[in-house]
Amino acid sequence: MQQKKILLVGAGLSGSLLTVFLARLGYAVCAVESRADSRRAGYKGGRSINLALSHRGIRALRALGLADAVLAESVPMRGRMMHSLAGDLIYLPYSQRADEYINSISRARLNEILLSAAEQEPNVSLHFEEECIRADFEAGKIWTSCPANDIIEWSGDVILGTDGANSAIRAAMQSALGDKFSAHTQWESHGYKELAILPAENGAFRMEKNALHIWARQTYMMIALPNFDGSFTCTLFMPMEGENSFAELQTKEQIEAFFAQQFADTLPLLPDLYEQWQTNPIGRLGTLRCAPYIYGERAALLGDAAHAVVPFYGQGMNASFEDCLCLYEALQRHNQ
Repeated sequence: MQQKKILLVGAGLSGSLLTVFLARLGYAVCAVESRADSRRAGYKGGRSINLALSHRGIRALRALGLADAVLAESVPMRGRMMHSLAGDLIYLPYSQRADEYINSISRARLNEILLSAAEQEPNVSLHFEEECIRADFEAGKIWTSCPANDIIEWSGDVILGTDGANSAIRAAMQSALGDKFSAHTQWESHGYKELAILPAENGAFRMEKNALHIWARQTYMMIALPNFDGSFTCTLFMPMEGENSFAELQTKEQIEAFFAQQFADTLPLLPDLYEQWQTNPIGRLGTLRCAPYIYGERAALLGDAAHAVVPFYGQGMNASFEDCLCLYEALQRHNQ
C-alpha cells in the first residue's frame, strides 16, 4: 500500500495539508496547482477573506506537529468588537475561559507554511502553474496545461481533488458518473470586497488587535481581522444589486459618502479607500453541495471541492482540514 502514487489536484490550504498527511503515511504524492508558487512569485491579494482558525483546524495541524508554527504567526481573537453606527464600541468575549478563542491568520502565510512542510517530505513533488484540464479515473491519469500551453500527462493509482469550489476533478467526476452524481451551487445575492487597513508607522495595530471587528448594518456589514504584521484585512459584504449595493456605489463621491455615513470610524484608517475599491474585485458567495464524494477506489473530493460554504460561519478551512484528518486516520486504520 505504501508504494501507491497519489495524484493530488490543488495545492491550496487543504491540498498542501493533505499532501503532508499522505506523505507521512508513506505514499508518493504528486501535487499539481494551477497558480504560481506564492513563496517565489509573491501572493496576489485582493479577494481573500482572512481565516479564523478554530479547534477543528488546529486538531489537524497538531496531528502533524505543525500547530505551533502556524499559531506563532496568528493573532488570537478572544471576542467580537462591535462598531455601532455612532462609533461606539461593544466588546463581546467568545468565552469566559482563557483558552477558548479563534485565531486570525493570513491565507497566504498559512499556505506557504503548509507548502514548505510538504516540500520537506522526501516522497512529494509539487508542480505549480499546471491547470488540470482532464481526468480519466479508470486509467489513473490527469492532463494539465502549463503557461507555455504544453499538455502534460500524469499517471497515478488514486486521484484526489482538493482544487476548490471550481474543481476540475469534481467536473470530471460528474461527467464520469452522469445521473449518479448530483451537484448544486446556491449563489447568494450578496458579494464581497476586500479592503486593507495598514499598520501605524511604528508597526502597531490601529484598532484592538485581539478581536474580530464587526460593523453590522442592515443588508450589509463589514468585518476586519488582524494580521500578524499589524494590518487588518477588512471584508465588506453587500448586495450585488439594488439600494446600497456594489452596483449602486460607483463613483469616488458615492463610496466615500457611504463610508462616512455607515463606517465613519474606518475612514481615517482607509486613506486610499477609492483606490482599493477600484483595484480589488468583487467576489461571489455561494454554498456547494455534491454527492458522492468518491469514485469507487479511484478518486475522491475533499474540502471546498466537495462542500464549499459561505464564510460567515468561519468553518470553510476548518471543515476542509477536518476532511484531511479524517482521511488520514482512516488510512492509518486501513494500513495497520
